[in-house]
Amino acid sequence: MSTKHVAVVLAGCGVYDGSEIHEAVLSLLYLAKSGVTVSCFAPDIEQMHVVNHLTGQPAEEVRNVLVESARIARGHVSPLSQANADDYDALIVPGGFGVAKNLCSFAQDGAAMTINDEFLTFAKSFAKAHKPVGLMCIAPVLSAAIFGEGVRCTIGSDADTASQVAITGANHTQAGVEDIVIDESHNLVTTPAYMLGPDIAAVSVGIEKLIAEVLTRA
Repeated sequence: MSTKHVAVVLAGCGVYDGSEIHEAVLSLLYLAKSGVTVSCFAPDIEQMHVVNHLTGQPAEEVRNVLVESARIARGHVSPLSQANADDYDALIVPGGFGVAKNLCSFAQDGAAMTINDEFLTFAKSFAKAHKPVGLMCIAPVLSAAIFGEGVRCTIGSDADTASQVAITGANHTQAGVEDIVIDESHNLVTTPAYMLGPDIAAVSVGIEKLIAEVLTRA
């Protein structure tokens, strides 16, 4: 059994206002199959908004990111304020619009986004210690904030999003859904996942590669 301990940061539950469930579950599955210990974290804050996933329309509700993340983690999730990078060998961040709405304000502000302080402090601690980080889907928009200008990453091939990533100072590399992009110097692995889709089988390929690559570096 592996002695590696991996932190997974969630941003709610559901593609439109939280963590993308397929991406999060696939990440947890491949981590579990690798025999590592996993701890899930999420910020204890209100979601930016709530979306009815049946209609795709905003709902007049208030939900908490930590409480919603517990749906994915089967209750085993802790406040991000309690996370200490010294306790973990690697960091994984699945995508979903919750990353761009709850972990940061990219959905509203693009490259001028603000980032949740607890998340940024936690993620930067991995960068400083040169521990591997895996970001998927929309999460790579945070790459430059975590690692600094020039870091190499991918969100797939969406030109508008890629241009915003470039404005943040990151070096965007176009990639397919089955691909991973590795920044050797920063120990960062990224994959497009549902930024390209089209389904769970397709995104699983890149996610499995990302998890395997991160664990070889942990």
